Amino acid sequence: MTNSLPSTTRSLPIALMRARESVMAPIRDMLSETGLSEQQWRVLRVLAEQGEMDSHSLAERACLLFPSLTRMAATMNAKGLITQTRDPNDRRRQLIAIAPAGLAIIASRAEAASAIAKGFRNKIGDEDYETLLDLLGRLSADTDAEETV
Repeated sequence: MTNSLPSTTRSLPIALMRARESVMAPIRDMLSETGLSEQQWRVLRVLAEQGEMDSHSLAERACLLFPSLTRMAATMNAKGLITQTRDPNDRRRQLIAIAPAGLAIIASRAEAASAIAKGFRNKIGDEDYETLLDLLGRLSADTDAEETV
């Protein structure tokens, strides 16, 4: 092999994948009783936090590809978790909001989600936790775009 590649134990992409799996495992367990996927959970979390938004903005904030959100939103709407309406000022834009059933799921899992986050904070410490989020934010294209606006 070539010496120019870092060891897989020091490879950023591999380390991020390992960390993602460690972070997502307890979240998947928490969601198992709800019937929600982790992607649907992200959609509900963003809507609960940000309020109604257009589908393109929602896809970006929930870290989803727009076509994936489009399919997912139809399912979530049918389940009564979200509402979808046309923007009255621009009929091409679709607005999505969290419905009471979606808010109920967020509320029912808020304590468990907070406990999971607290467990990660405890594992690496408050300061390192905040530093990690800051460093990951610096790697994010979204952060770069927001800083240049």
